[in-house]
Amino acid sequence: MPVSLSPEEIIETIRMVDVQNLDIRTITMGISLRDCVDSDLKRLSQRIYNKIVRLAHNLVQVGEELSRDYGIPIINKRISVTPISLVAEGCEAEDFVPLAETLEKAAVEVGVNFIGGFSALVHKGLTQGDAKLISSIPRALALTERVCSSVNVATTKAGINMDAVMRMGEVIKETAELTADRDGLGCAKLVVFCNAPEDNPFMAGAFHGVGEPECTINIGVSGPGVVLDTVRRFQGADFGTLSTAIKHTAFKVTRMGELIGRRASEKLGVPFGIVDLSLAPTPAIGDSVADILEAMGLERCGTHGTTAALALLNDAVKKGGAMASSYVGGLSGAFIPVSEDAGMVAALEAGALTIDKLEAMTCVCSVGLDMIALPGDTPAETIAAIIADEAAIGMINRKTTATRLIPVPGKKVGDKVEFGGLLGRSTIMAVHQFKAAGFARRGGRIPAPIQALNN
Repeated sequence: MPVSLSPEEIIETIRMVDVQNLDIRTITMGISLRDCVDSDLKRLSQRIYNKIVRLAHNLVQVGEELSRDYGIPIINKRISVTPISLVAEGCEAEDFVPLAETLEKAAVEVGVNFIGGFSALVHKGLTQGDAKLISSIPRALALTERVCSSVNVATTKAGINMDAVMRMGEVIKETAELTADRDGLGCAKLVVFCNAPEDNPFMAGAFHGVGEPECTINIGVSGPGVVLDTVRRFQGADFGTLSTAIKHTAFKVTRMGELIGRRASEKLGVPFGIVDLSLAPTPAIGDSVADILEAMGLERCGTHGTTAALALLNDAVKKGGAMASSYVGGLSGAFIPVSEDAGMVAALEAGALTIDKLEAMTCVCSVGLDMIALPGDTPAETIAAIIADEAAIGMINRKTTATRLIPVPGKKVGDKVEFGGLLGRSTIMAVHQFKAAGFARRGGRIPAPIQALNN
């Protein structure tokens, strides 16, 4: 169904862009690589490269044209592909790093910012292909700039694969060490999921799920500044009134996102998938989820009341988006990546935000513990235990949760780290010093929760 905007909506959208930092955070093309399967690594690589370049060669150009035509910034153009562990399962190679280099080469050729899908789905166990891919992740992320990786270790129906969780703790440590000259930056491109969505357009967790079509266009819209302006205009209003105001704002932003997505779909000749209305912050002032929460009346994000405020925000955003489009998907809600949100960094530096409070907030937000800088000497077992905690929240609450943890080599609690660009900066957060090794290394699978008798 075509999406059109009235003159009043167009004027309002222009104000959102000029004053409130509204943007299309990403146009992400999902590409199925299932027909590229080959037992020979070189042939597989060539087929992958050829297909990506053939389908995405106009993606960046179309994004730039739409940005000019509608006056809306389109920040990133990205690609997601079928999880490489599935595509390479029958490949005789022991090392999948060359496939990551192929993805990098294709991404450079078509000019996209990132390409996601160096991924594996291991919530019930690992195949040989999964094991090869996971072992390849540290070097793959160290040797490439645009390749992103994700591993799904848990689902509500399968439980938590603790063998995979422990393995990912080790992989994160190794990735940090291999990119120590960049403060462990490789870990910023690695997400560990519970209940990973198949149509997520946001990096680093994007991949093209097996239930998706041959090729599709997914849109990620981000509007923390727009919602912040709304909250500030409703100072003194009760929570019901405030929720309604945020819903109206999310409705308008989602309509704009779907318009751009459908135009991109038409120009590229591929189906429109979903619009993901996620309040994804940036380090820019006024583009912060933490600022929204503080505008609701909190002195600092992280103080008592923060989780309730975030729950209201997340729910209102989802309700407004669902009214605006029948194709809302991905993650859609409020992201709380510490280093990418200037307000979160300020709250951390003021002592208001701890990893325990962030964990509580993830029960009601869109994802989980995102872009958390940890001391470089944090043990792999502690990292695995943090992943397990987040996976448990997602599993029990039937929602997506994830971790993007960065143990920064050579850094200790309170040190500063600069990741640059949209990844921002952060202060190293403290973790509990009591050990979790005996728990993390127990192995096996934490059983799925009962699906009835909910209390």
